[in-house]
Amino acid sequence: MNLSRFVLDGLRAMASGGAAYRRWLAALAAVIAAGLFAYGGQLQQGMVVTGMSDQVSWGFYIANFAFLVGIAAAAVLLVIPAYLFHRGDVKQVVIYGEALAVAAVVAAMLFVTVDIGRPERIWHMLPLVGRFNWPQSMLAWDVVVLVGYLLLNLGLPAYVLHARWRGEEPVTARYFPVVVVAIFWAVSIHTVTAFLFSANAGRPLWHSALLAPRFIASAFASGPALIILALLALRRWGGLAVKQSVIDLLAVVMTVALQISLFFVGVELFTDFYNETSHAASIRYLFFGLAGAGQLQPWIWSALALNVVAVVILSIHPLRRTPRLLALACGLAFLGIWIEKGMGLVVPGYIPTPLGEIFEYAPSWREWLVSAGIWACGALVFTLLAKAALAFDTGRARARPAADVKAS
Repeated sequence: MNLSRFVLDGLRAMASGGAAYRRWLAALAAVIAAGLFAYGGQLQQGMVVTGMSDQVSWGFYIANFAFLVGIAAAAVLLVIPAYLFHRGDVKQVVIYGEALAVAAVVAAMLFVTVDIGRPERIWHMLPLVGRFNWPQSMLAWDVVVLVGYLLLNLGLPAYVLHARWRGEEPVTARYFPVVVVAIFWAVSIHTVTAFLFSANAGRPLWHSALLAPRFIASAFASGPALIILALLALRRWGGLAVKQSVIDLLAVVMTVALQISLFFVGVELFTDFYNETSHAASIRYLFFGLAGAGQLQPWIWSALALNVVAVVILSIHPLRRTPRLLALACGLAFLGIWIEKGMGLVVPGYIPTPLGEIFEYAPSWREWLVSAGIWACGALVFTLLAKAALAFDTGRARARPAADVKAS
């Protein structure tokens, strides 16, 4: 009964809100409905309605998946100072970082689902039900780490919020082992995702030992960028008391991570172009075009420009401490890394093919619409979780004494 009342109070908090909150939910629902409409057509007609082909079999969906896994992993940047170093200011908002991780994992899983031509066959990947093929399959490893990370980021906040709902302090000894596991698990989810790419020896663009460190560095730049924007939005419209020290900490981490990420890009460019071999064909296509084909050039050069402007703003202390410029830098870095890790990594791995053929790819309108629906779904999950967490944090939702419950 105690747990059921806790859940009901959370659901009531999610359902309550003013006109602006309801308009926001309605807008997200409309985008999700449009995405479902587009996906219905994809299910009916098949993957031929996408821009993908036998030559380029991973496209916009997997690009978003790779990016969102990094967003999910970045929640650890709040977990470590909050629970290991006992930063009280960070501990006040760590729940919202974990809510963002849950939303990112849910959206990442949805992107994999829509990328499967026959989603009803996904049961083959379920342990004890289908042929899970673990530990031989890298894809099975990815399922394990993503599902495990989702459960960790649901379980830990649920315990902490339940204790606050009851008016008690969470017992550190009960949740600290979970925190330690979650920290290592966060790094593993993006490392395993990078291994999914780098294990393909026939794709020279991906077959690099630097790919996993690049994934981690870019995740620790784009993740804090989104967390900062989310915390600023919650402070302005949700009434969340976010201390400036938390924003400053995330901004510094984001700055260093973005600098390292750009350094890694420079290292790859030098290695591929200083003594260029046939293995550099994919990256040449990406940056300069190949045999007259070069649809991805605007994408990657835009990404570099966005990231460079963002890192300049972040690296200059007075600019970084200016709220509007910090928000601008976060938006630029988020968009730049989304392009670089998505279209700038996934698609050129297939161009040219191992036979030297060039088949270009561009996402169709259905892929754009389905992707928008999934992003809206992730935003909806975060909105609802944050709304419930705010109710428990501010005391608007509290456990009633047993006598009051019986009287009612």
